[in-house]
Amino acid sequence: MPKLRVHNFCVSLDGFGAGPDQGPDAPLGVGGERLHDWVFRTRYALAMSGAEGGEVGADNDLLAAGDMGIGATIMGRNMFGPVRGEWPDESWTGWWGDNPPYHHDTFVMTHHARASVTMQGGTTFHFVSDTPEAVLKRAFDAAGGLDVRLAGGAGTIRQFLAAGLVDEMHVAIVPILLGSGERLFEDLGTLPGYRVSDMLSTKAVTHVWMTRS
Repeated sequence: MPKLRVHNFCVSLDGFGAGPDQGPDAPLGVGGERLHDWVFRTRYALAMSGAEGGEVGADNDLLAAGDMGIGATIMGRNMFGPVRGEWPDESWTGWWGDNPPYHHDTFVMTHHARASVTMQGGTTFHFVSDTPEAVLKRAFDAAGGLDVRLAGGAGTIRQFLAAGLVDEMHVAIVPILLGSGERLFEDLGTLPGYRVSDMLSTKAVTHVWMTRS
């Protein structure tokens, strides 16, 4: 059966998936870019941007594994961009330039309707205003039997966790303190039905896997 998976979602040691004051100059909030320092040291990430070199090992392998077997992606509007409220126009098409890294149907959860946008490389952004269950059904239909990736941000992942829809979640705990921002595990209690299934520490981060029972 296809699964809904979270991979390589980075949180600080104090539990924040983004810093405060997200905006055009700080997509991950103030200080939040440090959450991804370890990512951009890996060979896999550098190769995606056309660069050579980079570190290999567990961190690199886990980044690559997060892209395997994925046929569609779901994300929140805050991950798609800094625009809030009604769309002033349709000029904003994401942080990733003309060729986003998804290369499949990507569903952006928002309360404000907008026409779908097809980008280079096969990515089509669909702007959806519906329940997590309904959005996941659309994503599974689009994925054609492959898994669906829940990309973030923290608030969107919380919605799907609260509904018990996430099958597997891989969190990378980065040894930094952000102090404030958006917490991943805010107001979720003990998350009944989920268990920590594995852990792995590298020099850069601690990887934790949670699985739905």
